[in-house]
Amino acid sequence: MPHHATLDQLEKLRFRGMARALHDQLAQPDIERLSFTERLGLLLDREISDRASRSLTARLRRAKLHQNACMEEIDYRTARGLDPQQLLQLASCDWIRRHLNVIITGPTGTGKSFLACALAHKACLEGYRVRYHQLSRLLEELSVARADGRYLKILNTLRNLDVLILDDWGLIQLSQTQQEDLFQLLDDRIQKRSTIATSQLPVEHWHQNMANPTIADALLDRLVQPAYRIELKGESLRKQMAMPSD
Repeated sequence: MPHHATLDQLEKLRFRGMARALHDQLAQPDIERLSFTERLGLLLDREISDRASRSLTARLRRAKLHQNACMEEIDYRTARGLDPQQLLQLASCDWIRRHLNVIITGPTGTGKSFLACALAHKACLEGYRVRYHQLSRLLEELSVARADGRYLKILNTLRNLDVLILDDWGLIQLSQTQQEDLFQLLDDRIQKRSTIATSQLPVEHWHQNMANPTIADALLDRLVQPAYRIELKGESLRKQMAMPSD
């Protein structure tokens, strides 16, 4: 079979990595020194690498992370109460395999969302399905979905995510309906999936931000009890970056 026909067949079979690798091999004058098995091995390695790269790109696109962040970019120099050993443990993604949660609290601008997105990025690298949501907007989406018939479909999608980020918990007072939505979501995920929640409010104040104390107890029990806690401190990093240097 002519080379161009082989390349066409690989493209039709969606072996795009192998097609590019074969094209590169054909451009090397001394490639014939390698055996058939060696050349085939190189083609397969390229295909596997190409598929892994495309899968990661797709996971990151679906995750819709609020910030481009990774664990290697976390700043430990600024005094924020970060525990390097705890973050090293979280970077292993064992908390996801154990279906535990992560709660990140602290004043505005201390890097809560960045840290959440960095943990989520690491999860994507490890092959987990991730999705970022700003909590108040997600609750609005669920409210609209109740009316147009998409409610159960959205809940099912959220239920199956390996890691769900609920950013900016506590920005709004939660109504009973919103509490019920969150309870349903977290009840579906407890001991099956992992959730990251960020908030400017300390966890002990979350209960006061909900309309129905009974639902609040049940809801927070599903989120807070099986969770790692990260409590950030200090001034806003954005404020510090804006200050003129001496």
